Amino acid sequence: MDIVYIRDLRLDTTIGIYDWERRVRQTLCIDLEMATDIRKAAATDDIQYALDYGAVSQRILALAENNQFELIEGLAEAICKLVQDEFSVPWVRLRLGKPGAVPQAADVGLMIERGDRG
Repeated sequence: MDIVYIRDLRLDTTIGIYDWERRVRQTLCIDLEMATDIRKAAATDDIQYALDYGAVSQRILALAENNQFELIEGLAEAICKLVQDEFSVPWVRLRLGKPGAVPQAADVGLMIERGDRG
């Protein structure tokens, strides 16, 4: 299986459990790896056979824009489900960072994998 990836996708959203977090938008950073088979896209040089990382990015941004989550865990699960369901991705690895959440740390967050890498 091949991997298509998106690194450091930044999105602004309402997220958090504290009242002050619910009143401001925060920037989150996403790294995403998605299993796919690139051979047909490579052989034909045709985007219809490729996993379109631009379309994936736009859907993730729309998800964050149109929904509010209290925990990054909920957003992470929603992103993985969206990618797997809408783009027929069998395996996904997501790193979701919340810079500034802990003043003494450059970034905090989580990493999850969903599906079968094959």
